[in-house]
Amino acid sequence: MVTRTAFHYLVVVTVSSACGLAVEITAGRLIAPYLGMSLYTWTAVIAVVLAGFSIGHWIGGHIAEAPQEAVRRRVGWALLLAGLSTAASLVLIRLVSGPIVSAGMTPVPTILALTMALFFLPSVFVGIPSPALVKLAIDENPPRIGRLLGLFYAGGAIGAIAGTLATGYLFISWLGSTRTLLLVAALYLAMGASLLVVRPRTQPAGALTVPLVVVAVLAALIAAGGMRVSAFTGNCDVESDYYCIRTVDVSDEVGTEARLMILDHLGHSISSRDAPQSLLMPYVDAQDMLARIHSGRRTPFRAFFIGGGGFTLPRAWLDARPDAEITVAEIDPAVTAVAIGEMWLRPDERLKIVHQDARQVLSHDRAERYDVIVGDAFHDIAVPPHLVTGEFFALVRSRLADDGIFLMNVVDSSRRPRLVLSIAEALKQSFGRIEIWALQPSGERTTFVIAALEGPSPVDRLPLRSDPAQAFVRLPAEAVADLVAALTPVPLSDDYAPVDRLIGVE
Repeated sequence: MVTRTAFHYLVVVTVSSACGLAVEITAGRLIAPYLGMSLYTWTAVIAVVLAGFSIGHWIGGHIAEAPQEAVRRRVGWALLLAGLSTAASLVLIRLVSGPIVSAGMTPVPTILALTMALFFLPSVFVGIPSPALVKLAIDENPPRIGRLLGLFYAGGAIGAIAGTLATGYLFISWLGSTRTLLLVAALYLAMGASLLVVRPRTQPAGALTVPLVVVAVLAALIAAGGMRVSAFTGNCDVESDYYCIRTVDVSDEVGTEARLMILDHLGHSISSRDAPQSLLMPYVDAQDMLARIHSGRRTPFRAFFIGGGGFTLPRAWLDARPDAEITVAEIDPAVTAVAIGEMWLRPDERLKIVHQDARQVLSHDRAERYDVIVGDAFHDIAVPPHLVTGEFFALVRSRLADDGIFLMNVVDSSRRPRLVLSIAEALKQSFGRIEIWALQPSGERTTFVIAALEGPSPVDRLPLRSDPAQAFVRLPAEAVADLVAALTPVPLSDDYAPVDRLIGVE
């Protein structure tokens, strides 16, 4: 039989484990507007949180050797500090993200530095209670040491599972990442207080007054700082199951009423209200020109989009071609809703939107053949591996007309584009000709447009209509061959597609 006190400790261990995993899941979403979401961000988050847990457990083991009342009191303070540091992370991200991101480091150290600054201390503090409270429960009933150990380990595991599922499926979708962290902070504070309010007979009545005043002052400072930098309102216009979605008015920059859709940290598409055919994103302009060159006279004109985003190019083609029949596979219904509400996308009987993974859509609906398939589901260092493999490209080829064209954009290193070359090699298994177009002039990282088709393009330079000083230039076959020899592309398959290693991020 578990005593009331031991049950109290079990509840604290279970709920604190749930909260620790909730912070871990939410952390990736919280930093997405600054660094995006990729294998790199999740690896950093998991490593930092686990490192914090480990150090916290070690500290908790040392605390467990103290007298019982001291253990309970110190665990209570650890939970109060977990709550304060969790709430403070919302303020810190507004204060330190700019200096860290602009420090000139490559993406991986930048991600690690920001994650460490925000989530290491909360993880340390929440790692403290488990070993200490288990020891207290055992001290109350030494003959049941085995059962108590099993019970507390099970409670911690169940809490971690519950925290993961609740955060991933409920809290982020319904509360958003900011309010989820505030809820976690409140739970930490409540659990810490529950351990501190039990006052032993030997402790003076006012012994906790000064420490609690200090905690209240710190909480007030965090709240004031958060309100000053708008830390508790969130960065997202809409926070969906997949993205932090924002729209920004860029009318002054482009000279006409227009909005930019931002998915996580990356500007995805720009739409003009009164000029749907005005394509202001360079890679979208290039894709449009290549599609017009190779399929401009076909009627009806059928196109399939892997990813919708702001629906800029589908909207342009619907406006330009009365005979257009366009299917868009956009996995996130919230993105479509924002495109309709903010990016001037209008429902059209010629536009079919499927809220499903594009590979599943292409696999299940084999009756349709398309003149153009556009791959636009790629976000900087976040590349869906299952959409760049030889098997997927064979599926794409089977869904194209005999003389159809597949277009996709990829962001990669301008000097060492190993991912682009690896994708091109995978495409060669199914297409007769592969063209790599690079934006010029370019920086350290640049946007490439890859065209997979059967015949050559009649031009080797595509000046941007929005900025003729820039152009997409087709890489000569000799230059591509030299890059292939120097960089050794990796064959991409469903079994092996190391896109995160190939993408040129260190």
